[in-house]
Amino acid sequence: MKQGARGYLVSNCSSRELVDTVISAASGESLLSPAVASSLLMELEKLVRHNEPGAVGIRALSRREREVLSLVAEGLNNRAFASRLYISENTVKNHVRNIHEKLGVHNRMEAVVRAVREGLLKIA
Repeated sequence: MKQGARGYLVSNCSSRELVDTVISAASGESLLSPAVASSLLMELEKLVRHNEPGAVGIRALSRREREVLSLVAEGLNNRAFASRLYISENTVKNHVRNIHEKLGVHNRMEAVVRAVREGLLKIA
């Protein structure tokens, strides 16, 4: 779809379905087989979930949250974070929870992946 496809069928579709889809696509319609539509809807649901009100994005992170996120990318544990940043482990946990909420992610790995994708972190 990203490449401009007007429709998508599975390989075991009937010849009649193939012909009808080609004709429809040629006239400007977009058609998906039920199996493909179901898969596409599941992907769309994932995107929507990550863009719910709680997921405000990478730019909403505070300076300290960005620092914590970069330490997450290094694989440090909460005790090491606390020591490096001169804060308590509970404060680290609060920052990590806030990062998850702002980015709409469920774990540290997802947070790092999102930060890399959006250019906030670079992994060497």
